[in-house]
Amino acid sequence: MEERYSRQMLFAPIGEEGQRRLLGSAVCIIGMGALGTVLASHMVRAGVGHVRLVDRDYVEQSNLQRQMLFDEEDVENLYPKVVAAEKKLRKINSSVKLEAIVADATALNVDELLDGMDLVLDGTDNFQTRFLLNDACFKRGIPFTYGGAVSSRGMSAIFVPGRTPCLRCLIKTGDSGGQTCDMIGVIAPIVDMVASYQAVEAMKFLVGDERQRRNSLVTFDIWQNQYFEMKLGEPDPGCPCCQLKQYPALETDAEHTALSLCGRETVQIAGGQALDLALWRERLERASVKVTANPFLLKAELPEGERLVLFADGRVLVQGTEDTVRAKSLYARYIGL
Repeated sequence: MEERYSRQMLFAPIGEEGQRRLLGSAVCIIGMGALGTVLASHMVRAGVGHVRLVDRDYVEQSNLQRQMLFDEEDVENLYPKVVAAEKKLRKINSSVKLEAIVADATALNVDELLDGMDLVLDGTDNFQTRFLLNDACFKRGIPFTYGGAVSSRGMSAIFVPGRTPCLRCLIKTGDSGGQTCDMIGVIAPIVDMVASYQAVEAMKFLVGDERQRRNSLVTFDIWQNQYFEMKLGEPDPGCPCCQLKQYPALETDAEHTALSLCGRETVQIAGGQALDLALWRERLERASVKVTANPFLLKAELPEGERLVLFADGRVLVQGTEDTVRAKSLYARYIGL
């Protein structure tokens, strides 16, 4: 421990005792894209003892500009993001326990994903999942570090059940108004900054330095040279999560039949039952569909022009359309479950 973390332990607020706490901690990172890869690198390099990685997607060429743990080989191999990230992270710190879970976080599985965790880090790109994590964390009493980055703008806060308001108190609706990375772009430096704000608050919590916890939501634009800090204040008395204990995201069926992924020309369909990828490769090839596959997913080029990406957990991405009706039609035609 002394050699690997020597410079970190020289930092007085952490020291040897703080390092021991980090080594004994467990964190879950939901989303292994731009924010998630930076968060995972910080947590693993800092020596957090158990890091759970959760993501539903695989590595694509457009990810390489800002998703720091991936390379061109990961794209060629169609690796799920958590699998590619785990391979890199094990080379960085083999003493950390790493879990790579290829899954979509939903109301049906979020409790299991958070089981045994001390802290949750938000690496997602949509408010539907953020509200799900917010509600699940506050129900279980687990701190939640929020982060968002788009264009050259970013924001971050840490929400601690019983000590701060929750995300719902500050942000009432998840409507982005089209302000997503797929619609207006994003530059890599803002990702690094937001994830670093999240990571340092996570470290403060894990080492027990409550006095230095930042009790504010920070927003900044690194291209326009703007910075704003808003105190979290008191919880909203009418908040359905942290005050009324209703946890609305957990009461809804988050496993939508068909979910259009904004700006990506992709519809995700959750079939509800596992898929035998080897069996489906045979079936699709018999139907004269061009298929590429690895142990984690199967990609099929359809004669109609769209693509299907099948995951073992039962999810199917219909790529090349945002029309959920057409996506369901193609799903029924080729999968038929």
